Amino acid sequence: METGDITPYIDVAQVVLYAFWVFFAGLIYYLRTEDKREGYPLESDRSARVTVQGFPPMPGPKRFLLVSGETVTVSHGRPDQRELHAEPIGPWPGAPLEPIGDPMLAGVGPASYAQRADVPDKTFEGAIKVVPLRVAGGYHLDARDPDPRGMTVVGADGIVAGTVHDAWVDRSEFLIRYLEISVHGTEVPRRVLVPMNFVRVDGYRKQVKVRSILARHFALVPGLRDPDQITLLEEERVMAYYGGGTLYATPDRMGPFI
Repeated sequence: METGDITPYIDVAQVVLYAFWVFFAGLIYYLRTEDKREGYPLESDRSARVTVQGFPPMPGPKRFLLVSGETVTVSHGRPDQRELHAEPIGPWPGAPLEPIGDPMLAGVGPASYAQRADVPDKTFEGAIKVVPLRVAGGYHLDARDPDPRGMTVVGADGIVAGTVHDAWVDRSEFLIRYLEISVHGTEVPRRVLVPMNFVRVDGYRKQVKVRSILARHFALVPGLRDPDQITLLEEERVMAYYGGGTLYATPDRMGPFI
């Protein structure tokens, strides 16, 4: 072999294998870093002393291009700065949290919600996505289905809570997202939304049944800033209220379970 001639001693397949191993290790490191953009650093009993992030460390700020053309720079997963309306049930680390005040409005457990943008969701064409039928030109309810408008709304306790005023449709999915309820028994006239997946329409009795909350709870359903549109944050809060009712509406729903 001539001096410097090492080609016959290189296994190309082995070099490619080693290169793949390096690439795959880098890919794993990158993915483990990126999945720490939300939820890190962890909040625990050690947070006051150390940054609980594990390995690899959290990534740096990232710039996102929104469909509207705007850009948003996010750093460290946008930590939740909201006041926690809950307290541990015991003095030991990791004790479960118990809501403080009205559990359906505390924002914890099944009543928790994400801090989404306080703007309406939009269709691909740029129109407001979820709107009531009264402003959704060209949309109507199928004549073969029961029309919930005008039906009475009954809570889980069997008491009438209000009357269905309108239906809110999703312009992209062509389905009903919410029913708008005129609540009975309030000093000031109030209309609230109930998600369609929390109701059962009884066309025979002309009733809309909601089993997640009681009749008196309808008066406290989070309201809307605009009566003809709903923002992403408002959707979160409305859904969380009814979700919280599945556990907190009555004491017997919280257990004990046998």
